[in-house]
Amino acid sequence: MKLATIALDGAAVPALVRDGAVLPFASLAPDLPASIEALLAGGDEAMARVRRAADRAGQGIALADARLLAPLTRPSKLLGIGFNYSSHVEEVRAKGIPIPDLSNQIWFNKQVSAIAGPFDPIHLPASSEQLDYECELGIVIGRRCRHVVAADARKVIAGYLVANDVSVRDWQLKAPTATLGKSFDTHAPIGPWITTADEVATPDDLAIRTLVDGTVVQDGRTSELVNGIDAMVAYLTQVMTLEPGDILLTGTPSGVAAGRNPPTWLREGQVVRVEIEGLGHIENRVVAEPLDQTSFIR
Repeated sequence: MKLATIALDGAAVPALVRDGAVLPFASLAPDLPASIEALLAGGDEAMARVRRAADRAGQGIALADARLLAPLTRPSKLLGIGFNYSSHVEEVRAKGIPIPDLSNQIWFNKQVSAIAGPFDPIHLPASSEQLDYECELGIVIGRRCRHVVAADARKVIAGYLVANDVSVRDWQLKAPTATLGKSFDTHAPIGPWITTADEVATPDDLAIRTLVDGTVVQDGRTSELVNGIDAMVAYLTQVMTLEPGDILLTGTPSGVAAGRNPPTWLREGQVVRVEIEGLGHIENRVVAEPLDQTSFIR
């Protein structure tokens, strides 16, 4: 299944995407979960109810007429891993940047307030010109889990999505942790939907690429992962409990703006498109960060 969130009558509602149509849950059955977060929290039983209702579905809304939102907006965690594609490791090394010991996975937080919809604009910060793109495969956790062995990792994955780990490089390098440079508002566009794991036979060997204004700037495969999907889930769950709806961003191949000589930072008006084989695409225009003049009570 393809699980989406759409804007409908002024609200964000969960829906299925099938055969070029969008099917809001409320049109399928009255007792289905009211959000994708609630669906994932409901586990296998809730997912089975949606599948049964979908078998009786009517025509739905044409996909072209629907406004797709971020499928998940407030996961308990949005985590990214660094240096996880062999080609990206080599491009960073070629810039003279020391590479850490990759036997230890390099994880960082992106704040969930960075999440944006699959076709929403992304902000060029007022405080920086060093805006960069990173095409990434996103893993969506479907089961509360801790101490998962690698052999069982796929059992806790609900599905996969397309993501752009938008990065502000000078802010990323201001501190030993990358959190601030990775967490600007709008800098985690995701979507266009969650493709459930049963429909993704080989998530560890998918074509993935980024285009800027129609020109391919990143072109790789998830088979380049230094730490594979199973290893990532096993490593993280030694430390923390993963919850349904948590999103793990799995790294990016070579071709980032910072890796070029000179760097080709994103500029206002450019359009960034990220595509992953079998999962769809997201596309976001770069706009100037709006400056909020709100006065705050102190």
